[in-house]
Order: sequence, then C-alpha cells, then structure tokens
Amino acid sequence: MFPLLSFFTGFATLIQGFLLLANAFAVLNEDRFLDPRGWTLLQIQGGRTALKGKIIRLIHLCQFLRLPLIILNIIVIVFKLIFG
Repeated sequence: MFPLLSFFTGFATLIQGFLLLANAFAVLNEDRFLDPRGWTLLQIQGGRTALKGKIIRLIHLCQFLRLPLIILNIIVIVFKLIFG
C-alpha cells in the first residue's frame, strides 16, 4: 500500500514541475525577451527543425494555451489545499 502512495506523490511532484515549467514559458514576453535573442516564430519559418526551433515552438505553444494552464493551476491549488 505504501509503495503505491509513494509512487503517486512522486508522480504528482513531477507533474507540478512540468506545470511550473509551462507557466514559466507562458509568461515570457516576446517583445522584451524572445525577440532580442532571435527566438521568434518568424526566425524558424524556413523549416528548421533543430532543437532551437522545437524549443521556440514549445514556448509559443505554452503561450497559446494559457487558459488550460490557468485551469490546471486552479486544479493543482485546490488539490494542494485539500490534501496538503
């Protein structure tokens, strides 16, 4: 029984870590942070599939999906308040 509980708490911590990373990507401002470093979608339109292009697409995906992130944050906060 206890190893299963340990697995779920570890898995919940992992999910919270990914949620924090998605939140960090979602709040990046394109004009202030991404554009001066050349990390815009316009720079990868040429078909580059390098790691940099994939990271840029992931950042823009997180920015596009802000409403689901807000909902997931609310769910995590409620679970943390109820279960500690």
